[in-house]
Parts: sequence; structure tokens; C-alpha cells
Amino acid sequence: MMQLITSPEAWAALLTLTALEIVLGIDNVIFISVLVSRLPEKQAHRARQIGLGLALIFRLILLSLLVWLIGLTAPVFSMNGYAFSWRDLILIGGGLFLIAKATHEIHGEVESDHGGSEKQSTGSAFAWVIVQIIVVDLVFSLDSIITAIGMAEDIRIMVAAVVIACAVMYVSAGPVSRFVAEHPTTKMLALAFLVLIGVALVADGFQFHIPRGYIYFAIAFSAAVEFFNVLARRNRSKVGKPPG
Repeated sequence: MMQLITSPEAWAALLTLTALEIVLGIDNVIFISVLVSRLPEKQAHRARQIGLGLALIFRLILLSLLVWLIGLTAPVFSMNGYAFSWRDLILIGGGLFLIAKATHEIHGEVESDHGGSEKQSTGSAFAWVIVQIIVVDLVFSLDSIITAIGMAEDIRIMVAAVVIACAVMYVSAGPVSRFVAEHPTTKMLALAFLVLIGVALVADGFQFHIPRGYIYFAIAFSAAVEFFNVLARRNRSKVGKPPG
């Protein structure tokens, strides 16, 4: 253990992997923020806690199943010259789920049709949100842990990076959720991000890798533009108010 703590290579691997896990966790935080935005504040907070807690649990469970995970990358069948593994099928299914969910939410926002969520009881709406969070947590956890396996050899480094990344996700989820709930245009932008992420997951499943740097640069650039739009709207509303 002391040898690991005093090893510069181990610290470099930990920092690199933690940064990567935090970036990959952005997708998880965005999805949870969008899902809980229609719940009452108390239930939204509880749903965030459950979702992020499950994200950590799923990642640690998957880390303990390293041999099984490595087996998921082995081809199970071929079609038109493409060999598909279980990991590919899970990524394709998860990506399609993200695209369908984000498209449904965008339609609801554009049509201002919130009747579907109002007809559901509070308890059933909360349960449905948790089910969707579990599905997406599993997909993102699988992608995250397989990436970790490819970058680090020591499971202690992987566990430390995952725990740190989940802690950052937990701290940032509340502010992100409140910001998304308070700014409808930001929610629409977040939904567009989810469509983009879903397309990337499906492409990965078909073995066409889209470099994540392009996707996260687009997200960061759009988020920066939206941030300045929010500031501009806030300043305009202050100027328009009569002096107190």
C-alpha cells in the first residue's frame, strides 16, 4: 500500500482517471437533472440522492466483476461483417433509450404538454423517474468502468477514481438541477446534449467511435453561450424594473 502511495506513476494514473471519470459523469448528472426537474423539490432531492448513490454502487459492483466485464467485449455474433459484443448491444440500447427519452421530453417542452406527468400520481411519477435513472446509471457505469479498465491496472486506483468522481457528481448535481429547473432554455439545451450523447453511444455500439473531445467541446461551448444568455436576460430584467 505504501509503495502505491509513494509511486508518482500511481498518482498520475489516479489524476488522469479521476478527470476522465468526472467528464464521463457529466452525462449522468445532466440526465438526472432533466429527469428530476418535474418532481417536487423534496422528491427531486431524494431522487438525485438515490440516482447518484446507485451510480456509485453500480460502478463499484462492476469493478468487482472485472473478469465478467472483460468478457463483455468478446464478440457474440456478427452481422454484415460487424462483430457485436454484449457491451456493444448495451451501448446501442442505452443510446436509443437516451435519444427516445430526450426526444419525448423536447416534444413535451415544445408543445407545453405537461398533462401526462400531472395525470400520474406523485408516487408513481417518482417511481418511474427512479426506474429510468437505474437504466441509464447501468449504461453509463458500464461505459465508465470499461474505460477505467483500459487506463489503469490497479483496482485500488480505479476504486479511488470512481469514488472521487461520484463525490464530485453528488456535489454538482444539486446546483445543476436547480439551474436547469429555473431556466427552460437551459433544459432544452440539456435535452439536446442527451440526444448528442445517445447518438455517440449508438455509434460506439456500431464500432464507430466519435472522439469524446468533440462532443464535450460542443457541450462546453453551448453551455458557455447559454450562460451568457442567462446573464443577459437577468440584466435586462433588472434594467426593466422600476426603481424601488
